[in-house]
Amino acid sequence: MSQPRIVIVGSGWAGFYLADYLSTTLYSVTVVSPRRTSAYTPLLASAACGLFNFYLAEEPVRSKTRKCKFIKANVLGVDFASTRVRCAPAFEDDDPISNESFDLEYDYLVLAPGCMPNTFNTPGVAENALFMKNVSDAMAVRKLLFDLLEKASLPNCPVERKKELLHVAIVGGGPTGVEITAELDDLAHKELSDLYPEVAKYLTISIYDVAPHILGAYDQKLHEYANDALLKRDIGIETNSRIEKVDGQALYIKGKGRIPYGMLLWVTGNKAVPLITDLEVRKSEKGLVRILTDSRLRVFKSRDSDAIYDNVFALGDAADIDGSSLPTTAEVAVQKAKYLVNFFNARAGAGLGKSSSLPFTYREKQLVSYIGSRDGIIAGRGDREGWTGRSAWLAWRSGSVMWTRSWRNRIVIVLTWLVNILFGKEIAKM
Repeated sequence: MSQPRIVIVGSGWAGFYLADYLSTTLYSVTVVSPRRTSAYTPLLASAACGLFNFYLAEEPVRSKTRKCKFIKANVLGVDFASTRVRCAPAFEDDDPISNESFDLEYDYLVLAPGCMPNTFNTPGVAENALFMKNVSDAMAVRKLLFDLLEKASLPNCPVERKKELLHVAIVGGGPTGVEITAELDDLAHKELSDLYPEVAKYLTISIYDVAPHILGAYDQKLHEYANDALLKRDIGIETNSRIEKVDGQALYIKGKGRIPYGMLLWVTGNKAVPLITDLEVRKSEKGLVRILTDSRLRVFKSRDSDAIYDNVFALGDAADIDGSSLPTTAEVAVQKAKYLVNFFNARAGAGLGKSSSLPFTYREKQLVSYIGSRDGIIAGRGDREGWTGRSAWLAWRSGSVMWTRSWRNRIVIVLTWLVNILFGKEIAKM
């Protein structure tokens, strides 16, 4: 008897976890994704700023120990009636191949394609901004930073131009924006001040956000603490800022005019990928467009009916539970993936988990953010108040390393941190 076929769309947190832990002796597992690696997004800012090598911030889907199949392609659509997904090879530099679409049949379909950055249709953002979604983005940030430092170091570069080149504008005051700010500021005050003593003093970082304050997921006491700590280190915080347009040298803010920059990082908001917007299933009507599922992660057929697809599941940032919305975080994606792994493995008699006749239940973990200079904030939970300081930083740092699933990578990251503490980062190799 042939194995039931599970097709997983996406190689992010949810898709990769399923590929890692589904029993390939019981199922034929195929991952379809335009990316052959899965990024550990909490580690991207640290990798961009040289805390460790880039390869430690991602993991390939193909592996000697991971027996699933992988197809580098985009999923264009789903024919639920014939249980097929329509795919197109994902090779941007090879148009003939990318136009040769094909179908895959499935017995079970798991939709976890993730999201894409939301530019809010701001003119010029897509052409001029950098994002922070994967390792190639982190590599682009590092490269541009050092190119800007070298340009500012040229003998014919005037001081005013140095200041413009070395202004890093970060749009988005959430955890990602604040953490990349913190890592860049640490780098500027340590290694860069030694390596570029004449120009490092001109490097400035500013956070821009349309919200009234940064880190809105935290309570007032904690986000005010973070705001004050960043201001003390001369980091600009411009809230209530509406960006009207962007060009290659400046962003334009309503009521504030032209703000020159050397690097623009856009780390605010997500939007649905085309697959999600095109699927004819029940979806959320407000905010981010997400597939709606029942409490067992099965996809609803339509908005007007409670009928579900018994063999189609959705999770990750692209999906939400109808009537029980959860945030688009790695923690939510991984917990849902664990639930599905237990469901599939137990259903086939693997004995690797309890049968998932019970609905999915999210176990909330404390939110932690790094704000620079070995300082951090941790949100409270229940009756326990949140806290700040070095212990919060240590909790964030240890939590970050545990996101990697490889003990080999965890050990290498910790050893790299120790070497950095003793000898500094290897800036010359950055």
